[in-house]
Order: sequence, then C-alpha cells, then structure tokens
Amino acid sequence: MEKKYRVGILGYGNLGRGVECAIKQNPDLELLAVFTRRNPEDVKILTETAKVCPVSEVKGWKEKLDVMILCGGSATDLPKQSPEMASMFNIVDSFDTHAKIPEHYKNVDKRAKEGGKTAIISIGWDPGMFSLNRLYANAILPEGKDYTFWGKGVSQGHSDAIRRIAGVKNAKQYTIPVEEALNAVRKGENPELSTREKHTRECFVVLEEGADAAKVEEKIKTMPNYFADYDTTVHFISEEELLRDHSGIPHGGFVLRSGATGWEKENRHLIEYSLKLDSNPEFTSCVLVAYARAACRMAEEGQSGCKTAFDIAPAYLSPKSGEELRAELL
Repeated sequence: MEKKYRVGILGYGNLGRGVECAIKQNPDLELLAVFTRRNPEDVKILTETAKVCPVSEVKGWKEKLDVMILCGGSATDLPKQSPEMASMFNIVDSFDTHAKIPEHYKNVDKRAKEGGKTAIISIGWDPGMFSLNRLYANAILPEGKDYTFWGKGVSQGHSDAIRRIAGVKNAKQYTIPVEEALNAVRKGENPELSTREKHTRECFVVLEEGADAAKVEEKIKTMPNYFADYDTTVHFISEEELLRDHSGIPHGGFVLRSGATGWEKENRHLIEYSLKLDSNPEFTSCVLVAYARAACRMAEEGQSGCKTAFDIAPAYLSPKSGEELRAELL
C-alpha cells in the first residue's frame, strides 16, 4: 500500500468504536487520534498507536489528518460540529434527521468552501445506502412508487423515549415491518399504506420497583410522534431478561420501487434492496469509513464544499484501482 490516509475520530460512543474497528479492516487507512469531550484518561481505545485527545486540542491536528469522521448525534452534536470541523478538516458525518438535511447541507457547505475542504454528510444506511437505491430506482423506473420499510431492529431513539417515562428502569423497542404490507408491495399491488399499516412497534420494559405497569403502558402507547400512530405491544420483563435477550443493536430494512414499462405500461417490475444487520452502529461505521476514503480522494483532486452520497461516484469508495474494478467487479 503506497499511501495511508490519516484519520481522526470525533466522539467515541457506539459509532466511534465501530469506526475504529472498520479502519482496522482497511489497510489504506490509519487511525491517528480519537477526540473526546470526556477525560481522555478515562477513554480506552483499541488502537495502540493512536492517541486520545480532548476536543479542545483538535485545531492542533489540522495539518496531521487527512479526514475527520464525526460520530456525534444528529439532534445536538452534528449541527454544530460538522460546520466547525469542515472549516478545518475533510469530514464525513452521519446526520440522519431527514427533514433537516437541506439546512445542514447549506451550513456545512459554506464552512467547507471557506476552508477549501471536502465535507460529506448524511452517510450511513438511511440516509446513505437507502438514499442511493431510491435514486437509482426512480431514475430507472420513472413510472412507479417508492416504499421504505425499517426493521426488524432496535430503534435507539424510541428506546430512549420509553426510558424517560417515570417508573421505567430500562427498555428496548423494536420496529417491525408489517408482513402483509411488504408482501403486497412485492406482488406489485402498489398499495396506499398508512403509517400504522407499514410498521408495528414492540417494547420490552423493565419497571422500577413499585411502578404502575398499566400507567406506563398507557403512556407508551399514547406517546405522540413515537407510538400513538402505531399498533404497539408492551412486554414487562426483568432486568436479567433484558440483558440476556435484548443486549444487541440489530437493525435493517427494505427499499422497494414497483414500476411499469411498455407503451401501455403492460409490464411490471420490482426493484428491492435489503439489509439485515447484527449491529446498526458497526454497519453505519463501515459506510462512514468508505466515504472517508472518498473525501480524501476528492480533496486531493481539489474538490471542496459539501457533498452527499448522490454526488460521489462509486469508484471513490473502493481501495481498488479503476483497472482492478473493471476486471473484478464490472
């Protein structure tokens, strides 16, 4: 390997740890530093050659890193961190609040262009890989209808919402596609589906001692924006059961487009892309790392400003040369 791209990680939660593991599988990338808001002495990483530094020292690394991978949350971290980091580094983030992506893009684009850096935002599996498949399918079948199903998998946001209810000690929530709806789409029926008809929600809840199970269940099922619009099942279990049976973070989903071709639209077609993930954050981390390579390559070409998965040719993601890609994968 002639050259290794030098990588920094900002944030070391589930996503940051996943990025560190993904870098290990990519010989052309090298982790140099992890930046944290915690006491660096309390953060133990796996890469012996990398440093753990406080976020306050990040500016001193401007000339030492080729790309910074941002592993904070979309609610409060990335709206502030991504524009700030994009003024100093080539960056990749996983901003996933779909409705706010245009605003986030605008803010990051301004700072990245000012700094002459390449910034790639909203990278993961949705937005990210699912977004690409929606675009490809729409371009190929202009006469058609899109469907996206999520799960079966753990929704970390919904699980956190349950844990905030008084009387709840711990909880996990699974988002589950409705099989009848999914099968109707696969049959080319192009159904009109409400929110309730597409997904159900299943909750596993550990109560605080003395908590009223009926009241907790009512609060869950009537919670606006989370559960009120879905058929929701609540199971009350012990802490031991939760840790034994629900300690993982699996997820996945399906993107489908059902379309028609022919002069009279006489022929039906279905495009389907699916994921089944043992670890949501680790898979997302792998996507981030591939796009980190793309950010480095685009920066070397002198490209600057904000990009999304839509703007990046697939060849930028692979460590293989164009010659190797044409011989092996085309």
